[in-house]
Amino acid sequence: MSAKRRKRGKKSSPHGKRRVKRHDASPPMADPPIDARTHSAIPKSKDKHKGSKAVPQKRITGWRLWLFRIIAVTVIPALLFLLVELSLRIAGYGYPAAAIIKHEANGNVSYCDNVKFGWRFFPRNIAREFEPFIFPADKPHNTCRIFILGASAAMGTPDPAFCFGRLLRTMLRQEYPGADFEVVTPAMAAINSHVVLQIAKDCARHQPDLFVVYLGNNEVTGPYGAGTVFTPLSGSLSLIRTGIALKATKLGQLLTSLFESVGGERDELAVWRGMQMFLEKQIRADDPRLETVYQHFQQNLKDIKRVALKSGAKIIFCTVGSNLRDCPPFASLHRPDLAETENKKWDDIYKRAVELETAGDYAEAVEYYVAAAETDDSYADLQFRLGRCYWAMGEYDKARDRYIKARELDTLRFRADNRINQIIRNVAAAKAVSSVYVLDAATALESDSPHRTTGEELFHEHVHLNFKGNYLLAKTILEQMRQILPDQIKSQRATNRPLLTEAECAERLAYTDWDRYRIADQVLNDFIKKPPFTNQLYHDEEVSLMGQELRDLKVYLRPEALEKSAAQYRRAIENDSGDWRLHYKYGRLLAEDLKDYQAAAKEYRLVQHLLPHCHLGYDALGSVLRGLGDLDAAIAQYLKAIQIRPTSADPHYYVGWVYQKQGNTDKAVEYYSKTVQLQPNYVPAYNNLAEILNRRGKVDEAVKICRRGLHFAPNNAILHGNLGMLLNKQGHRNESLKELNIALELDPNSTNVRKVLRAILRNRTD
Repeated sequence: MSAKRRKRGKKSSPHGKRRVKRHDASPPMADPPIDARTHSAIPKSKDKHKGSKAVPQKRITGWRLWLFRIIAVTVIPALLFLLVELSLRIAGYGYPAAAIIKHEANGNVSYCDNVKFGWRFFPRNIAREFEPFIFPADKPHNTCRIFILGASAAMGTPDPAFCFGRLLRTMLRQEYPGADFEVVTPAMAAINSHVVLQIAKDCARHQPDLFVVYLGNNEVTGPYGAGTVFTPLSGSLSLIRTGIALKATKLGQLLTSLFESVGGERDELAVWRGMQMFLEKQIRADDPRLETVYQHFQQNLKDIKRVALKSGAKIIFCTVGSNLRDCPPFASLHRPDLAETENKKWDDIYKRAVELETAGDYAEAVEYYVAAAETDDSYADLQFRLGRCYWAMGEYDKARDRYIKARELDTLRFRADNRINQIIRNVAAAKAVSSVYVLDAATALESDSPHRTTGEELFHEHVHLNFKGNYLLAKTILEQMRQILPDQIKSQRATNRPLLTEAECAERLAYTDWDRYRIADQVLNDFIKKPPFTNQLYHDEEVSLMGQELRDLKVYLRPEALEKSAAQYRRAIENDSGDWRLHYKYGRLLAEDLKDYQAAAKEYRLVQHLLPHCHLGYDALGSVLRGLGDLDAAIAQYLKAIQIRPTSADPHYYVGWVYQKQGNTDKAVEYYSKTVQLQPNYVPAYNNLAEILNRRGKVDEAVKICRRGLHFAPNNAILHGNLGMLLNKQGHRNESLKELNIALELDPNSTNVRKVLRAILRNRTD
């Protein structure tokens, strides 16, 4: 080796160590890794038991582990929820969830009803809504603001214009002329205390002076009840409230919408069918689920009381009245352990008792009914029949007891029972808070009824008060209010002004003969002639009596009677020109019966001015303009109504109708299709769709449209007739004849169907 090479070989390595030539065959080892912090080599263990040991990782234990877990299951999901919620709000998704929302128009700020509030508790297309209301954001001086809470009975069904809240305001204005009374009724059909609590919370934000609560009929059948079709009963009130709160968020609304779209539309909830929707939801009086309902009701009432007191308002809890004497049970069930032999024995005795009752032999009928009760006294109809027999015999106390028992045993529980009213009394009386009062409305109504047994003199049907009943309730509340009104209001009582009579209230609220006819017609055809009323005892007798009453009232549709009613409306409007309901109903009288469309249009424009947030004025004006032939202006009004209430089927249908009239059938099909999507039993839309498709030569599609319509409206003669004609066009003669015969059976006076039938049969013989 040369000296030069020897010299080069002795050079030190970059780390100051001499490089050593390896003589073994194994590959050179890689340099150990360098610690980035110390720049020194990290020793590498050759064996897990020898050399330097690896540094073990610390495990999270004890309270740190639990803290981590809590953060993982609470804080992180909460942050994700807030992030999604904020994103949805920025994007403008969803709808306002409060019962009362802000409204700004022409520089004025008010608060009004939220037409979409019911979406939180019902499917959108059948969601119930408030009778519209509006009040100023800043409560004027010398004003008493009263909120009336409840369901359809508080709302004033069948005509909210004559609810006890409006009667109460009329009486207060008479008695305290120097004060102003805002009586707001955010009540809604088909709801119960779970929903009313949310409404109370919203009302509490608006400077209330008094709450009046008339609530209890829907605790079983309303949302989250034991006999509802909307939401399943849960034993956990906290779980129910969490679900309600979630639906108030944008994320909750998104999840609900996704769930409904994936789950598909349930036919039984696609159309609002009123009380008949609950026919399969019978609940016995001893059903253990009722105890859950009562507990929830009690806690909800306590929380409504707490909300009212926290707002600084006083509160009156009213017990709830119902029709005992003239409302048989909607459904009855035998006790579940009744043996077959006992059932047969009961049937035999019961049938004999009915025969005796029908023959007018009430005393002997009672003996048989009592004998049947010894085998099974839980059958509600039996108790009602006993009550009717005792009443006919003049034994009124016994009759009243049986009528009450019949209501308690009714398995379609649409009426507040004794336990509900007792809970109301208990909650109001608890801790004797000075600002909480109980008004025994049930007893007050009974005191004004024959032999303390309520009936048709106060009620339209099962729970909805007629004008006299609402007057009596308002009068009873007023007597209570005299003692609890704010001092500055009390001081303005005019002692020289007597309490308004029922007739004087009717004059000021324009409760006319025309209204009497309309309400009687609505009660008979929208309630009494439909299930579950059709299942009641003595139903044919009731329909006959009400039918005769309606025929007698028809005299008020004569021109001179209508003009008399119109004059009464004008006097009422002169006395209270700011009452939108008076303008709205007067416009309806002018448009529908007097056919004075120009005058009606004037009234509906006033409604729009007084109630700018509501769809009613726009919808009504659209119909009047359609009647006047101003079709483009009609469409503009209908579209405004749709913008305010997108789930309303009527304006969609009439926009389609106008487009069809103008020859724009593409637009007509679009709006008719939306109509039946919103209201699947909207028969005129199906017929018009089928007509358009037929004229386009799309007979198969027209047949499908008719069949879908009949799925939701199986007893519609026009749809059966149109389907029969279309099937005949397709060459399906036998099926066509079947449909046409059904149509003729449903409507024997249809000359068009008879004409088509004769033509088909003649062609067949030829």
